Amino acid sequence: MSAEELRLELDELRQLEGLAKRPRVQSLLANEIRIVEAKLAKATAPAPEPQAALSAPARPGLNYVTLGSFSWDQDNEKIRIYVFLEGVEQEKVETVFKPMSVDIKFHDVKGKNYRCAIPKLNKEIVPEKCKVVVKPTKVVVTLCKASKGNWLDLYFKEDKFKPSMDKEKDPMSGIMDLMKNMYEEGDEDMKRTIAKAWTDARSGKTTDSLSGLH
Repeated sequence: MSAEELRLELDELRQLEGLAKRPRVQSLLANEIRIVEAKLAKATAPAPEPQAALSAPARPGLNYVTLGSFSWDQDNEKIRIYVFLEGVEQEKVETVFKPMSVDIKFHDVKGKNYRCAIPKLNKEIVPEKCKVVVKPTKVVVTLCKASKGNWLDLYFKEDKFKPSMDKEKDPMSGIMDLMKNMYEEGDEDMKRTIAKAWTDARSGKTTDSLSGLH
């Protein structure tokens, strides 16, 4: 029903209300008038202007204080890291456990944010079995080892004694260069000794290896 029709209906109801004499009829007309008035008010109210959806403001980047000092111990199955930090709340701890890394963030600790991270562990862990427990004066991080055994360190370290691939391919190349230098700089006796040693070491398979040196 349009606003104009509602106005006409409202006028008629008011006229009838003025003519009615019985209380029950007056009450019914008054109630109907209120209903029509409400409809008319709704029909004539200006439509609200559509508001552009407001996007939530982006969360500003947080600054973290790096916790580089902590202690740890281990048994055959687990690693325990002790971070001595007071005022930490369990629900404000954010953890990211991966097979070869750990990243733990402590938010809003006396107005500051802290972070303890190990980008590459010594060996693999089982992320779903790791946990963080907050205590009054420290935080205990428990890492579950993927394989039982002792860790020499928390951090991954390259084996300095592992031979390079080039040396594995030709382990005699360095010795050959050294013997060539000694041969070129030595006297006749040295040359004969080196030539014989080289021939014996190669079991006669490289009889021509020093031919260019004679």
